[in-house]
Amino acid sequence: MDFITAMDISVSGLTAQRTRMNIVSMNLSNMHATRTVTGGPYRRKIPIFTATPLKGPFGRRLKGSQRKLQQVEVTNIIQDQKDFKIIYDPSHPDANQYGYVQMPNVNLMEEMVHMLTAKRSYEANIVAINAAKNMALKSLEILK
Repeated sequence: MDFITAMDISVSGLTAQRTRMNIVSMNLSNMHATRTVTGGPYRRKIPIFTATPLKGPFGRRLKGSQRKLQQVEVTNIIQDQKDFKIIYDPSHPDANQYGYVQMPNVNLMEEMVHMLTAKRSYEANIVAINAAKNMALKSLEILK
């Protein structure tokens, strides 16, 4: 494995975690949205991560040694099918005739955990990139 391959795999992780962070931000910003374009309250979004074969230049694919290496991709973003929260607030403009309002199915604590997990994974991928970079630099120093 060359150093660029290690960096490519880590970059796929950075990209996936950036998408995850964007989705967490979207969920948090819409956690009180009782109206959407499609109607009803906002429904929480979930990214689906998939391990895919490493994509690389055509020459690397021919070697066959890269087949076992996998990168990560966000292949889909689905809606969480949990029930909406129902609160009693007769003064809310979207309250029904009994005073109950359907609120988005976003849980603040759950989103915070996903945000911290994305942050830690992002940092781990940066550490991996730096390690590969340092290994490449040390190899160049040997050649001097």
